[in-house]
Amino acid sequence: MVYTKDTRPVRRGEEIDERTLESFLRKKIELPEGNLQVRQFGAGHSNLTYELSIGDEWKAVLRRPPMGPVAPKAHDMEREYKVLQALYPIFPLAPKPYLYESGEIIGRPFFLMERREGIVFDQAFPEGVEATPELGRQLSETMVDKLVELHSLNYRETPLKDMVKPDGFMERQVHGWIKRYERAGTDDVVSGERLKKWLTDHIPAAQGASIIHYDYKLNNAMFHQKHPSQMIGLFDWEMTTVGDPLADVGAALSYWIQQDDPELLKTGLGKSPVTVFEGFYTREEFIHRYAAKSGRDVKEIDYYLTFAYFKLAGIIQQIYFRYKQGQTRDPRFANMNTFVNNLIQHAEETAGL
Repeated sequence: MVYTKDTRPVRRGEEIDERTLESFLRKKIELPEGNLQVRQFGAGHSNLTYELSIGDEWKAVLRRPPMGPVAPKAHDMEREYKVLQALYPIFPLAPKPYLYESGEIIGRPFFLMERREGIVFDQAFPEGVEATPELGRQLSETMVDKLVELHSLNYRETPLKDMVKPDGFMERQVHGWIKRYERAGTDDVVSGERLKKWLTDHIPAAQGASIIHYDYKLNNAMFHQKHPSQMIGLFDWEMTTVGDPLADVGAALSYWIQQDDPELLKTGLGKSPVTVFEGFYTREEFIHRYAAKSGRDVKEIDYYLTFAYFKLAGIIQQIYFRYKQGQTRDPRFANMNTFVNNLIQHAEETAGL
């Protein structure tokens, strides 16, 4: 068995009963002879994602919620499975879903999807890929262009039309994330009262509705090994919905770190991402290309970016809350409160507070 570099042995406490799972899968799908092997993808801080394999003949990816209690409506495996069912036929970067199971087999709901092979740009360039300004520019262009392509799809022609409520999207998002942030509060993070009031008072009018990924970032995309600026996969569709496309742009920008950002923003979740390298777009260049390609008015983008920083703080705080409650022992989460406080501060600065 040859293991891929993006997987690792399963973390202690996050194991899956391999024999029970294999018995279930053999009843549902055709599998080759051999024993099922399970490894874990090391990246990611939310849902748990595993590589399933039988020899070198068959591979798939299993996604399930994190350990312990989760926030209401969060980590909905059935919904993500249905989103992929709707998207895969019209947006081939989305992986093909295979099956969904409600929870009896491994103790939590999960779904199975295809395994794609390629390279991912995260905190370093993949082995064998030369870090050049030209490649940085090409990757930036691809990221913008694929986001524009996603936003151009007609959700009304997909099953998503029956799963979403586009009207009032930003109002629900702002008030919903304020409540989530407050529910996950701990005594070592700021309350962000000024920021919450500003976000509530300045919600912009939406520019229509489109399919939005809502977790669109470079390390959620996969690229071709031999043609590294060619995107071949886009993952983590957990937050996907139909709503204001500029909210999706704001979310993407909140992850798009640039060289002149404050050090604590660049290293909040570890090392700086490769977007700090020469050649990669600045956020301003990202916005400019998106506006040119999509034709959308981006004059209110600072609001969407401010909200995206707050939403990211809320996501991280929910993870940190689970760590503080002893619901997860992952050591990566131990100091996330510092990053939450930095995100709130950065959001306030972006808003001009």
